[in-house]
Amino acid sequence: MQRQQKILEWLERNGYGSDFTLAPASADASFRRYFRATFADGRSLIVMDAPPAHEDVAPWLHVQRLFRAAGTNVPEVLGENRQEGFLLLGDLGSTTYLAALDEASADRLYRAATDALIRIQLASQPGQLPAYDRALLQRELDLFPDWYLGRHAQLMLDDNQRQALAASFAKILAVNLAEPCVFVHRDYHSRNLMVSEANPGIVDFQDAVFGPISYDLVSLFKDAYISWDEERTLDWLIRYWQQARSAGLPVADDFGVFYRDYEWMGVQRHLKVLGIFARLYHRDGKDGYLKDMPRVSNYLRAACERYRELKPILALLDRVDSRQSGTGFTF
Repeated sequence: MQRQQKILEWLERNGYGSDFTLAPASADASFRRYFRATFADGRSLIVMDAPPAHEDVAPWLHVQRLFRAAGTNVPEVLGENRQEGFLLLGDLGSTTYLAALDEASADRLYRAATDALIRIQLASQPGQLPAYDRALLQRELDLFPDWYLGRHAQLMLDDNQRQALAASFAKILAVNLAEPCVFVHRDYHSRNLMVSEANPGIVDFQDAVFGPISYDLVSLFKDAYISWDEERTLDWLIRYWQQARSAGLPVADDFGVFYRDYEWMGVQRHLKVLGIFARLYHRDGKDGYLKDMPRVSNYLRAACERYRELKPILALLDRVDSRQSGTGFTF
């Protein structure tokens, strides 16, 4: 309540008066919270609450300017209070892609999402965002043995298993790091895309990096929160690839090569996501992501079944599944 009172005082000091209601709009996996200020005349604005002890609004503001310059629909910045960690933003509405997606809307919404992604990628410049380098990719991979296998599944690896997993990680990183680099949102999925006047409205982009071109496509088409049959997502991916080539983006000329890169990028992301979801539960007490673990595991399993080099990961997934069925407990 103390933070909310500070928000009210800040808005009043900046000429917004007191004739509005302030209600939670959303929260994410970090310390950031969002409030919707609804005024008597019906208009609404969003307040980002990012406690300075835990969050820095500077990266969000930097990426907002880059993505806005690229011609995409990101929240307009109407006011800043960096000392308190408040931002006043335009309201992109309350309907996420996740809430709106169905058989009838999917093609239209995903087409808009890929169009916006291509605009972001075309605006890419090295040196503007942190590099999605080997060290960061490796730290993300390490979440899988540390949090998903060790803490969540209570599966302790022996030396041979650790070595086999490390060898698989090295092969994954080699493929990931060989990809051309562009601006990467890093969580370009149905919960961070909004149905708005200009689709999509794009949010939660503060962790953007300069990295592999297929990464955001994995986030979009192998979404942890909604899934589609592979034939349909393959059609969407081919459309992106054709459009990206026409636009001059550095995608592989051979779709088979591009698809392999996309698959292996997905393996990296899904290993990370399983670790993050486990950490959110065990460390942070957030159990809302547990229900999404099976979908992420299925994506991971499907890719590992297709590539011989990834069989050690598949063997570990089999052991986790065996332990779950043996205890009758499911994650």
